[in-house]
Amino acid sequence: MALTVLKYGHPMLRQKGARIEQVTPEIKRLIGEMLETMYGARGIGLAAQQIGRALQMTIIDLREVADRPSTLEMKGEPIEIAHFMPLVLINPQVTPVADPVSGPEGCLSFSEIYAEIARPESVEVTALNEQGERVEFRCGGLLARAVQHETDHLQGILFIDRMTREAKEEIKPQLERLQAETKAALKDLGH
Repeated sequence: MALTVLKYGHPMLRQKGARIEQVTPEIKRLIGEMLETMYGARGIGLAAQQIGRALQMTIIDLREVADRPSTLEMKGEPIEIAHFMPLVLINPQVTPVADPVSGPEGCLSFSEIYAEIARPESVEVTALNEQGERVEFRCGGLLARAVQHETDHLQGILFIDRMTREAKEEIKPQLERLQAETKAALKDLGH
């Protein structure tokens, strides 16, 4: 079942996620619902906070992206990214291993808002997968950017928090409109 993606202004997007101690049938069902939701929204990543759950879990799938390259290594060996997708990261730990580079980002919680964001070009990641098994890898390019964007969500950090002041000023009217629409919708729902 596809879920609703929460929009900017919803307080859940600022919640830090709780660690997941065990991959239960409920967590596996939630992963399936998150994948269906992400694909339905034509996204490449989705964090649990974006569907109203304050958990340390995110999903990523870059198989449809051909114009922004990614790298992936496990135990020092290059891995074909398509074989690793969709990627489920539970309780991820991300360590930058390269200098920041600027690149375009958007977010399903910020419809039609995009900006250049500086993030480390590559990162090392340790997490649990959907089976509860530990995975460790190093990634670069778009995959590194997506991993950092999604793991920020798990800490209640949004991509607008990573923008330059100038970039944020440029989109301020759009942000204010989106936030007002979200707050009005929440009020209508009695939240």
